[in-house]
Amino acid sequence: MERALLVGVGLKGTKNRWSIESSINELVQLAHTAGAEVVGQIIQQLERPAVAYYVGSGKLKELVALRDQLEYEVVIFDDELSPRQQQNLENALQVKIVDRTTLILDIFACHAHTKEGQLQVELAQHQYLFSHLPGRWTHLERLGGGIGTRGPGESQIETDRRLIRYRIGRLKSQIEDVRKHRALYRKSRKKSGVPIVALVGYTNAGKSSLLNTLSNADVLVEDKLFATLDPVTRRLMLPDGQQVLLTDTVGFIRKLPTIVVAAFRATLEELSEASLLIHVVDISHREAAEQYQAVEDILNELNLANKPQITVLNKADLLLEKEEFEDHSYLERILAQSGFGGQNRQGMVILSALKGWGLESLLHEVMKQLSSDDILAV
Repeated sequence: MERALLVGVGLKGTKNRWSIESSINELVQLAHTAGAEVVGQIIQQLERPAVAYYVGSGKLKELVALRDQLEYEVVIFDDELSPRQQQNLENALQVKIVDRTTLILDIFACHAHTKEGQLQVELAQHQYLFSHLPGRWTHLERLGGGIGTRGPGESQIETDRRLIRYRIGRLKSQIEDVRKHRALYRKSRKKSGVPIVALVGYTNAGKSSLLNTLSNADVLVEDKLFATLDPVTRRLMLPDGQQVLLTDTVGFIRKLPTIVVAAFRATLEELSEASLLIHVVDISHREAAEQYQAVEDILNELNLANKPQITVLNKADLLLEKEEFEDHSYLERILAQSGFGGQNRQGMVILSALKGWGLESLLHEVMKQLSSDDILAV
């Protein structure tokens, strides 16, 4: 396991529903998921991240001083770094520098098992690499003048750009073939008249557990971020005998890189074809309301905000015993503590996918939503 030091910058005077402390805590989970041992955390409050090093000069000296003390091998930053920042930090700290985007892409690369998922991750990685080439390979530059560089030639960075651009083109072409295949598959499913119900939610909210419990699927369930990445679809029989297709998609996260959303367009199109979305929330998490809103923001970016939706407040077993779960007044207090107390209870179901509590209420809510005029008009 690589020894990792985590670094984050909180912005002074800005209203943000996420605190820098909670963001760093999530970065710890990401680092653990990627297989790193976190040996320290550094947080600095600034008006804005420093242009040259992301952190201020004083904090940079502190990072250098901690190298011998903590013996860290990699420094992971909580935001995406510019090519200049990454180059400067590598020169100053003499260790591997990883930003949040690179970390997420690395986790995706480990957890993508289907050909489609691997293509999408590789595309995102190449697009990220292409945008971060400036400042790299300066020691191989052939256009700097001097003996041996006169005449026609190509700098290493230009060679890399050309090769990466070619690879991106090939990947986009392959993913477009996948997208067309998915479109044909969705068209045939639509003709069958079987409604599609899609699970969405923050990563580690329990979507895979809910899919397994409802449909007897065998999807991997781990207490890690992005434990499952590839989409899974299973048939589900509702209490009234109606069949639906229940599909699980990639989990969302705050600061989700835009290149990831773009690369996974073919997968996320499954959401646009769904008749109903089930938004799974980890009600036991202290920032459940913030995670809920982060997913809603991404759904809005994908033009899915008006899609019919059921909100599932999962992991109630971590807060309640069976007897307490059945006590409606107690649930109201839990909702108030989690930030959901003031929300409209219509279309909201509280359950535990792990324990099997509240599943009947969810299935009846699905039946109710699928029979509504809004669904029938889609």
